[in-house]
Amino acid sequence: MIVYSETKGQFRTDVLSNRIEQVILDLFKTKMKRSVGESEVRSWKNSMQYMDRVLEDTEIPEKSKVSIEYSLPQSSKRIDFILTGKNAQERDTAVIVELKQWEHAKATEKDAIVRTYLGGAEVETGHPSYQAWTYSCLLEDFNETVQQDDIGLFPSAYLHNCVSSVELKSPIYAEYYDRAPVFLRDDAVALRSFIKQHVKYDDTGDIMYRIDNGRIRPSKNLADTLLSMLQGNREFLMIDDQKLVYETALHLAGEAQTGHKRVLIVEGGPGTGKSVVAINLLVELTKRELVAQYVSRNAAPRAVYESKLTGSFKKSHIGNLFKGSGGFTETGPDVFDALIVDEAHRLNEKSGLYQNLGDNQIKEIIEASKLSVFFLDEDQRVTLKDIGEKAEIRRWAEAAGASIQELELQSQFRCNGSDGYLAWVDHALQIRDTAHTDLEGVDFEFVVCDSPSQLRDMIFERNRSNTPLIARLPIHP
Repeated sequence: MIVYSETKGQFRTDVLSNRIEQVILDLFKTKMKRSVGESEVRSWKNSMQYMDRVLEDTEIPEKSKVSIEYSLPQSSKRIDFILTGKNAQERDTAVIVELKQWEHAKATEKDAIVRTYLGGAEVETGHPSYQAWTYSCLLEDFNETVQQDDIGLFPSAYLHNCVSSVELKSPIYAEYYDRAPVFLRDDAVALRSFIKQHVKYDDTGDIMYRIDNGRIRPSKNLADTLLSMLQGNREFLMIDDQKLVYETALHLAGEAQTGHKRVLIVEGGPGTGKSVVAINLLVELTKRELVAQYVSRNAAPRAVYESKLTGSFKKSHIGNLFKGSGGFTETGPDVFDALIVDEAHRLNEKSGLYQNLGDNQIKEIIEASKLSVFFLDEDQRVTLKDIGEKAEIRRWAEAAGASIQELELQSQFRCNGSDGYLAWVDHALQIRDTAHTDLEGVDFEFVVCDSPSQLRDMIFERNRSNTPLIARLPIHP
């Protein structure tokens, strides 16, 4: 969905009238059915004035198109600014500009991660070039129109308040700013040249309209791509907070080798990519010759992963990668370099078939590993035996003398099934913003029933048909 879409000429008129931020806000409320905070409105007012000055060039066609706040497919992320038109060869093109209000940024040791001030504190976040590049990749990967119509995507980042490029253009980020150049306060002319290089003629083909209405490709299945990942192929491109969690976990795994225990708690709602990040961590840590295991109480995902690897890996090797949460009752201290716990909210206190083994699964996992990474969503605890709460993990981590770090996953990805449905419910009830503004692509039917009896009869009737419901109906006397 595109919030604002106008010709370059109309965009410049809206900026000149000193009402561009109000125009965007009104459209945002109408199309997104919600509002934004004052800080985002101020950022529109500020950034669009800078973009207006960049576009003040007769060689940038008046009928090129400006799109602002375009919602990426498969994600709740939005592209700040896009200019569409045709290049010198009359190929449809789109210049993507990631806009930042930052005044300073510092390099870190983590891949594609920098430090800057956000929300009144210095925090780690993705490098702007990495963000712009991954956004363009997502658009290309999931939108068939981009590929079928051969639309050229050219990502960039514009930090119009930032003066020094020394840190942002550190050689460790070269891979990303080579793909998406970063422009600072003094680089307005350079950004203008970049735009003119790719947009020479008018947008006569409603490029963003075609993209916005293009068919969305389904996202990759994690289990189906596991073998390829273990063979060294990059199947998933992590964005924003996913990349931060991934790089932080790898960094902590290295620090934990010095002898001081580390615990990372990662909270994320349905569809935020917890399992994708967890499996990517397992693959990368194993590649780095660290002893790591993917841990879950639920046997179903482990069985699926194991079945996908059968025939390509020895059974003993597969067993060393995946383990149940109750398998550490007799494990010695720091046997593992890293234990990656998916669905940690489902952990139990006791282990074994009769719940008679061990003391506490959280305690035993932390003791058994130099680094423990817990992915959880406290809202998805389903039984009274589920003890996976952040407070409980912190308590056992402190008892073990471990350093604790907490992060949150917010980037939403569409996924066919229950996670997608739960994310839609969260969005509809305004619990959290998700990518699921509707149920398109999610195999769930939503019906409002007048009574429990009507729901029961509907389920029984459907289960007698050729398209039965996959459902469980609790019936109480």
